[in-house]
Amino acid sequence: MIAYHRLRDAILQVEKRPDDLAGAAITPEKLAELRESERLAELLGEIRAEAKLGTEEALPALRFADFQAFRERGTRFECERPYFRRRSRLLALTLALLIDEDDRYLALLEQTIWEICGEYSWAVPAHLPYGVSEAGEDILPPDEIVDLFAAETAHALAELLSLVGDRLHPWIAQRIRHEVERRIFKPAFGSERPFFWFSVENNWSAVCAGAVGMAALLLVEDRERLAWMQAKVVDAMESFLAGYGDDGCCLEGAGYWTYGFGYYVYWAEMLHAYTGGAIDLLQGEKIRRIAAYAGSVSLTVPACVNYSDCSPSMRLHPGLISRLRKRTGAPAPAVPYPPSFHDDHCYRWPHQVRNLLWTDESTLRGENEPGTTLFEDAGWIIDKRDTPAGLFAFSAKGGTNAESHNHNDLGHFIVHAGGETLLTDLGPGVYTQDYFGPERYKYLNTSSRGHSVPVINGQEQSDGHERRARILRSDNDGEGLHFDLELTTAYGEEAGLSSYIRHFVWQAENGRSSASLAVRDVFEFASEAAESGGSEIVEHFVSLHRPELSPGAVVWQGERGRVELNYDASVFEPSVEQLESNAHLGQMQNVYRTALTARNLPQRFVGEWTLSCTAE
Repeated sequence: MIAYHRLRDAILQVEKRPDDLAGAAITPEKLAELRESERLAELLGEIRAEAKLGTEEALPALRFADFQAFRERGTRFECERPYFRRRSRLLALTLALLIDEDDRYLALLEQTIWEICGEYSWAVPAHLPYGVSEAGEDILPPDEIVDLFAAETAHALAELLSLVGDRLHPWIAQRIRHEVERRIFKPAFGSERPFFWFSVENNWSAVCAGAVGMAALLLVEDRERLAWMQAKVVDAMESFLAGYGDDGCCLEGAGYWTYGFGYYVYWAEMLHAYTGGAIDLLQGEKIRRIAAYAGSVSLTVPACVNYSDCSPSMRLHPGLISRLRKRTGAPAPAVPYPPSFHDDHCYRWPHQVRNLLWTDESTLRGENEPGTTLFEDAGWIIDKRDTPAGLFAFSAKGGTNAESHNHNDLGHFIVHAGGETLLTDLGPGVYTQDYFGPERYKYLNTSSRGHSVPVINGQEQSDGHERRARILRSDNDGEGLHFDLELTTAYGEEAGLSSYIRHFVWQAENGRSSASLAVRDVFEFASEAAESGGSEIVEHFVSLHRPELSPGAVVWQGERGRVELNYDASVFEPSVEQLESNAHLGQMQNVYRTALTARNLPQRFVGEWTLSCTAE
């Protein structure tokens, strides 16, 4: 990524730490601009309301009973809700003090900092080893474990000092520096055995290293030490970028693109500012493709193409999108307004601060052209078409069943009609101990039962690196987009398959308020399965809209969009299950899984159906 000598030389040449490392110099003119911004007015109102709440409600307590809930019951909300409410209070009080220069929040902010600095651990229980037996000889105490949230806390406190530190009591500023050094810098950079996140190829490497790296840029005075610390951060960022193919696709989904790549950008821009532009890590074709990812997966705001543990709705941060558009030239998706202050239940510091300091009105109108995007390395296809009745879009997924935040979803597809996603991906379930353990694929959200793929002879898809899709065809011949996937290895031997190929033909045109999707599943069964009395296929279609059944047809009707599936009633028997499923933050939702069952099948069977998409 960058040679150490070049990084070191650039840092050693810095005589004085710049005053705009948080994203912009805080001048009276900048503060006036923020107060007068119409686009940011609602967000500022929420920040002020949250700060005012601090004058009325005590800071949430972190009780031991809640802290141990993860180990006792496998649940995370008991401890994490008050933990993140504290981060919410910290962020709101700081921004209200900064923007409105309202000193009535100063004492509350100092007390909040004091309480956070006194927490048993900045890491959350789900990320902590459970005593000596689990941690082994290399055990670190809980207050020296650097996970995602410990790193984020360190960055928040360090950047707080750069923004309002001159107003804080010297003991508060001193304690921030002491705790960040003790809890973060010493274990992250002084341990003989580095944390695993320095080398993993997912969001952890970018978030942990980016947050710790920014904290160091803001606090460390020794330039030689700082250069060495940033070199370690660069190593972690190389691991992070290795998790992306050259196509720029984020396998973890759009939410984790915002999280992981967001922290990469925040750190890279702070390093760029610190070195006076000498180190620029937002250059290169791969970075540009990663930057363009958000626009590729954006559908009708706030919907998105949401494979893996990614929610069906995505609220992009205008600060991040503005900066990427400016610095990489990547097309910017439409961001009509910033997310609510409360949309991110973790209240991550740099998202909101950069929304305030980086948002550029001129870059946020959206400039993504409709058309087809193939993420060849990831095995995703996306086609989007603008019409007077709204956006029509289709996406299908190949890849493997061993991806970060994996779902067993090879051959799964999404249909968006008239601005509504009617055949959907459920996104993440509630994060629990089991959800990231051996029981992961018993959950509807992650198993193939929760995706629009078949169950074959009673067998679902399995997980593992050997479970992979192969793209056989991806082209547009003028009569439609063809996307063919070979999916045989997605299923275990018990399925009795010798071959399974799924063919998609999507027909849609800009300006025409309709589209169609033809799907053709070609199964060839092993002779043993055929001799045992024939095989059974159950084709599944997953939606959050209740379907209507009639002979040979299934209809999903949204507020504007409509999808009608037509099938051969002499071959398939239809049924609908209403299932209850928890969304990521625990909200109960009704899932409607339509099944088309075909029984007593010959050794070679071709299942076909069409989906007609229209809108008002």
